[in-house]
Amino acid sequence: MELDWKNLGFQYLPTRGHVQCDFANGVWSKPVVKSDPHISLHIAANALHYGQAIFEGLKAFRAQDGTVSLFRPDRNADRMRLSAERLVMEAPSEDLFVEACKLAVRENLDFVPPYGTGASLYLRPLLIGTEPTIGIKASETFSFLVMVTPVGPYYKDGFSPVEALVMEDYDRAAPKGTGRAKTAGNYAASLLPGLIGKKKGFPIILFTDPKEGKYVDEFGTSNFIGITPAGEYKTPESGSILQSITNESLQTLAEEIGFKVVRAPIALDSLDQFTEVGACGTAAVITPIHAVHYGEKVFRFGGKSVAGVTLTKLYKTLQGIQYGEIPDTHGWLVKV
Repeated sequence: MELDWKNLGFQYLPTRGHVQCDFANGVWSKPVVKSDPHISLHIAANALHYGQAIFEGLKAFRAQDGTVSLFRPDRNADRMRLSAERLVMEAPSEDLFVEACKLAVRENLDFVPPYGTGASLYLRPLLIGTEPTIGIKASETFSFLVMVTPVGPYYKDGFSPVEALVMEDYDRAAPKGTGRAKTAGNYAASLLPGLIGKKKGFPIILFTDPKEGKYVDEFGTSNFIGITPAGEYKTPESGSILQSITNESLQTLAEEIGFKVVRAPIALDSLDQFTEVGACGTAAVITPIHAVHYGEKVFRFGGKSVAGVTLTKLYKTLQGIQYGEIPDTHGWLVKV
């Protein structure tokens, strides 16, 4: 397949195959490559009826020397484990998770975009409950799958500022619900508010905390980060948001350039404390936000066309590490 590497969108494209392991009778099978993109499920499979379905997202990057590396797959393995615990599922071990990811990339090496295109190979590890279940109970059998697809920027304009809308009428998760787990159901819950936001002209929405509706929780697709004039990198501390590996990495980089990382509740009325705001996650890395609309208020952060200095530096540094342009002093890259 001939691909226009520099103009890839963030969408599924067929590749050579995916990897699958199955859990039954207390043990995981060995990872195998499947060329058929369709999977067979029993009509009563738990994932279809009771929502035992979680997933991860990570990327593989091709460096200038041609080598291909995964970015922090161990952290994705750990997050899948935590999600699985919440949904009473059997997660693959870290070794099995990383092995399956490496195998999926190796089988699709020619789909890893060339260095310099700004594109990458996206991996979507998926864990589903497969036991036929009619009564409400946790599955005792599972399938772990790793699919891959080459992708470009999540947003068509890439690293460019956008406007966000605070979603006051819908919550992504309950205060003591599954917000910290990367469940399929959490994303299903975000579809309608996301669609409402887009119809109003906002490519991204900002959810409030589900308990009081007074604090920043997270954007529809990613964590909230804010930069203050006092040299602080702030991100919400909340039990209902997904812990972002990108955010975790950016916090490390922020501290290295002299910023104080603050993890604490952020009141919506205090958004004017920030000079820069961004949405961060695997897909986009950082999406600069130049305005947040909250009821009748509009909080603005810098210009409409150019991202702030600090977020730009953090973005370029993290991307530089991922593409092998900057030394990986943290051991984040795992060669395939």
